[in-house]
Amino acid sequence: MATYGTGGENNIPNNLENHDTTEWVPFSLTLVYYPKGDLLGQFLAFISLSPFGIGSGFIALILFRRDLHTITFFLGTICSEILNYCLKHMICEPRPVLRTDTTVEYGMPSSHAQFAWFFATYIFYFVVIRLHHMNNNTIIENLSKFLIISSSTLLAILVSISRIYLGYHTFWQVFCGALVGIMFATVWFALTYLILTPMFPQVVSWKISEMLLLRDTTLIPNVLWFEYTNTRQEVRARSRKLVSMKSQ
Repeated sequence: MATYGTGGENNIPNNLENHDTTEWVPFSLTLVYYPKGDLLGQFLAFISLSPFGIGSGFIALILFRRDLHTITFFLGTICSEILNYCLKHMICEPRPVLRTDTTVEYGMPSSHAQFAWFFATYIFYFVVIRLHHMNNNTIIENLSKFLIISSSTLLAILVSISRIYLGYHTFWQVFCGALVGIMFATVWFALTYLILTPMFPQVVSWKISEMLLLRDTTLIPNVLWFEYTNTRQEVRARSRKLVSMKSQ
């Protein structure tokens, strides 16, 4: 039988007897509960985490594309979250108490709903106003735009439903979060489109922008097609050059 030193024997019971008064709180940013055995609740809990996937996508796009409009879009989501934090601590309305777990954050307005509807509203404005000539085929272009808008809107609806269904917010907390997200997205897109976008050509000419490889694709109607054709032409040119060097 294993024996412990005197200090070890005394320390273990003492640590159990002396209750620690430290208050432990959950990191509620990613902590999502759902009813055990409830498949719909499990699905909505997964959907509720979609804002974090969108945020990761933003970071990946910024790192690999360095497009100024993507950067301003991401800055808009950050400003929206700051606004949500300020509103929550001004209103100080608690979340609904439906479970045994304790939540330390305020609930009005819902940050998830505000984020999702900010994203969906900005995407709507971007597709309708900014995005042109995605494809030479008008039917395919309109279908692509419809799918982009409908999918982002559906995601926002599901996120909103998930926050109510899982008991993290009341209907009015989610409704106000969605309303704030829509309003702030409208203001942010107007600011980006009318004020910031005309400044992009000057911004990309800065030395720091050249060092960071920042670029402005505002005047390119279909960036995906542009990059595809330019990459294909470059590959063909390098392939011909390589064949020419081997034949010498």
